Amino acid sequence: MDQTSRVVSAEYEKGDDEESIRPQTLNEYVGQDALKDNLRIYIKAAIQRNEALDHVLLYGPPGLGKTTLSYILANEMHTNIRITTGPSIAKAGDLASILSVLEPGDVLFIDEIHRLPKMVEEVLYPAMEDFELDIMIGSEGGGSGRSVRLDLPPFTLVGATTRAGDLSAPLRDRFGIISKLEYYTNEQLASIIRRSARVLNVVIDEDAVLEIARRSRGTPRIANRLLRRIRDFAQVLNDGVISREIADQALERLHVDSLGLDEVDIRYLRGIIERYHGGPVGLDALANAISEETTTLEDVYEPYLIQIGFVNRTSRGRVATEKAYEHLNIPRQHSLF
Repeated sequence: MDQTSRVVSAEYEKGDDEESIRPQTLNEYVGQDALKDNLRIYIKAAIQRNEALDHVLLYGPPGLGKTTLSYILANEMHTNIRITTGPSIAKAGDLASILSVLEPGDVLFIDEIHRLPKMVEEVLYPAMEDFELDIMIGSEGGGSGRSVRLDLPPFTLVGATTRAGDLSAPLRDRFGIISKLEYYTNEQLASIIRRSARVLNVVIDEDAVLEIARRSRGTPRIANRLLRRIRDFAQVLNDGVISREIADQALERLHVDSLGLDEVDIRYLRGIIERYHGGPVGLDALANAISEETTTLEDVYEPYLIQIGFVNRTSRGRVATEKAYEHLNIPRQHSLF
């Protein structure tokens, strides 16, 4: 299944239109309280010294607000932001064209920074450390080419990744601020849903807010996506008012259960329980069994299932927990040996 077709996928979808409801300041940003408190200090100190904010690395599952935080950092520093992704910077010249147009203090946000090509990454090192850029002019073969060093204005690189372990140590060590974004509590998600409903001019009952929060998998992007989809049901079926009944009906039709699991999650859990007797099962074997890629299982399915205690990662493989059996109403066959 294409992950962008899942209503509970945390990956960005074009229809999400996050810009319209994105908070603009740290005060508006809900959740990640410890990180916000630290960022306030770093930002205030940088402004007092009239310096660019130190480079920031944000990592964690998708949909938790890494891109939003990069916009907020630019707003709080009263500067501009440039957005790009690791895969889109294919060669050193692409990076040079981006860095050469930055103004002093600007924020450069690179999403999926772990996917930067090695050659580009090495060119980025002196840009981050010394605000200098070495580029080759002339023949790429080196016969008639020469290296030219360009001075860059001080800037802040904000890197975002869902796979911090894939970052090389030299790149990771050049970030002065490294923070992991955590899943949100239901109370925090409820606050986000209330704010989004106000921005979207949607009438929503408090019981519906709490129910949507409970099924949003700890992820603001999913909460906002569910709110938009449920809004459509409310508009057609209930004069635009999202009641608890409308929310329940819409979520049932979207196949999102009481914990935010959808058919794909259920297929993953049943793959462990029914085909491998609850595990342990290796990631490759499980991926083959349910016709998914290993990286999709590791990055998309598993983080939330592990977070809620349905799956354990062990040295021997993945194991379904008692909670998973109970949720699926599957009796557990305990071994006699």
